[in-house]
Order: sequence, then C-alpha cells, then structure tokens
Amino acid sequence: MAASGGTQNFTVSYEGMSSDNVKGLVLALSSSFFIGASFIVKKKGLKKAATTGIRAGNGGYSYLYEPLWWAGMITMVVGEIANFAAYAFAPAILVTPLGAVSIIISAALAHVILRERLHIFGVVGCILSVVGSTTIVLHAPQERQIESVKEVWDLATEPGFVVYAVLVIAAVFIIVVHFIPQYGQTHVMVYVGVCSLVGSLSVMGVKALGIALKLTFSGMNQLIYPQTWVFAVFVAICILTQMNYLNKALDTFNTAVVSPIYYVMFTSLTILASVIMFKDWDGQNPTQIITEMCGFVTILSGTFLLHKTKDMTESMLHHFLVYLIVARKFQIYHKFPMECAPRFLSFHVIKELKALG
Repeated sequence: MAASGGTQNFTVSYEGMSSDNVKGLVLALSSSFFIGASFIVKKKGLKKAATTGIRAGNGGYSYLYEPLWWAGMITMVVGEIANFAAYAFAPAILVTPLGAVSIIISAALAHVILRERLHIFGVVGCILSVVGSTTIVLHAPQERQIESVKEVWDLATEPGFVVYAVLVIAAVFIIVVHFIPQYGQTHVMVYVGVCSLVGSLSVMGVKALGIALKLTFSGMNQLIYPQTWVFAVFVAICILTQMNYLNKALDTFNTAVVSPIYYVMFTSLTILASVIMFKDWDGQNPTQIITEMCGFVTILSGTFLLHKTKDMTESMLHHFLVYLIVARKFQIYHKFPMECAPRFLSFHVIKELKALG
C-alpha cells in the first residue's frame, strides 16, 4: 500500500513530456543524426572527387560532379528541415542544445567510416554531451500552447523582448561599424559575436514561422495574417546576415576554434531570448532550472573537449601523458611545487620517452 502511494506521488510529481515535446525531441535528434552524417558523406565525396580532379581546398569544383557529395548535401538539407520543424513543437531550451548530438554522430561515424582516430578525450567529450543532453531532455519545460501566429506576435512585441531585440541590434551595429574594421582579422569573438547575436533572433523568428506553418497544416490557415510574412522576411534577413559573418569567421580562423565558441555563444543567447520571449521557465521551480543549466554546462564541457582535442594525434597524446607522469615524479622526488617543474623537465621528459620507446 505504501509502495503504491509512493508510486502515485512520483507520477504526480513527474508528469512526463508532452506529446509536442516528444515530437520536437524526435525531430531534433533526427536533425542531429542527418547533419552529423552529412559531414561524413560529403567528406567521402570530396575525397573521391579529389582523385579525379582538383581538390576543393585548391579551388577545384570537381566535387559538384560527385553523386556522393550531393547525397551529403541532401542529407544536410533534410537535417535542417527537421531542425526547423522541431522548433514548432518544442521550446528552444530543449531543441538548441541538442545540436551537440550532431558533433557526437559526426565523430563516431568518422571513427568508423573514415578511420579517423577517436581517442580517450574525444570519448569523454561524447559521454559528457550525452549526459548533458539527457539531463536537459528530462527537465525541459513544456511547450506553450499557441493557437494563432498573432499570439506569437504579441509575445514578440512585449516590452521585455523588444528591449532584448533592440539591445541585440544595437550591439550588432556597434560591432559591425566599430570593432570589425579594427579587430575582425585578429579576434574571433568579433565575427562570432555577430553570428550569435543575430542567430538568437533568427531562432525566435524560425520558431514563430514554424508554429504558423504547423497551425496551417492542421487546418488553421495562418498565411492570411501579415505577421506570418513579417516573420518570414525577418528570418531571411537574419539567416543571410548570420551566414555572411559565419563564413567570414571560418575563412579567417581555424574551425576548431570557431565551432565551440560559436556553439556556446549561439546556444546561450538563444536560450536567453527564448526565456524572455516565450517565458520557458514560467511554471518551473528553481531546482528544474538549475538542473537544466547544469545539463547545458555539461554539454558545453563535452563539446569543448571534443573540439579542442579532435586533431590531437596519438603521439601528441602520448607525449602529454608522459609529461604529466614525469612532472608528478619530479614533484615527489624533488619536493618542488608543480608550477616550478616545467623549467627542469625537458631532460627528464626526453629520458622517459626514450625509455618507453
């Protein structure tokens, strides 16, 4: 009887995910799978095209005649469509962080298909991302029930979100006019900042447009409202601006540097924008909110670790571990603090490496 009562209390305290959240979750995970797989398929296509023509990195376009590359592009488009649809069903705080799953899919498939080594740090990064994603999924807020695009328009024109949007636009204008000419080629945060700020607004527009299309397909035509078309134009402008500066960032800086910083800033600002506009945290207690934030930080940690160590070779990893071992031995045998060790370690590291072969 007591057990039955405990089970009943647990059921009351945890209502589970709504059907819309489940749909959004499935679409977001499907999107991550398709996008993650598309990178591998496109890379296979690029490698195959390089054997018969000029490589893309050298200015060649032979990959355009390679069916495998086009298969990768189609896979990516399918993934982006699924991601677009996910925002129509689930809150941004659930959908956006799950973009990290595509990194895990890409790393795992690269290990299996492309024979790219996934070392221990990469495995740990994948595990952290999975744990963080699971935490967010289990504690994500329920999707707000909206019956018309006019309701979304009312949310977008509330003072709180208007202030946020004005601050974002002002910040973007200042960065573009003042900081990019001076620091664009030397500071990665400049281009990435513009992408992330504009991206947070674009996701809100995408969500509004997705809700309008979802309602239209369910029989409530939202295309007759001018707000739907305003959101469509707004999304187009935001995405074009976002892609322009993201391309500049990728062309100027290393992808391994751009990707994790962009993911952190874009996801953080998108969650902030969604909390302000759609009030995702209304009805949630502090414990749920803190748990979601912990899950998000865990994903960030895993993503950062995976990106920063993905190009580390076995030799580099071996040298790094040997350095740590020797440094620890040096501290024990010579009674010096660790921060004093590096200046004395070169000889000892070389000696240890020779001993280990």
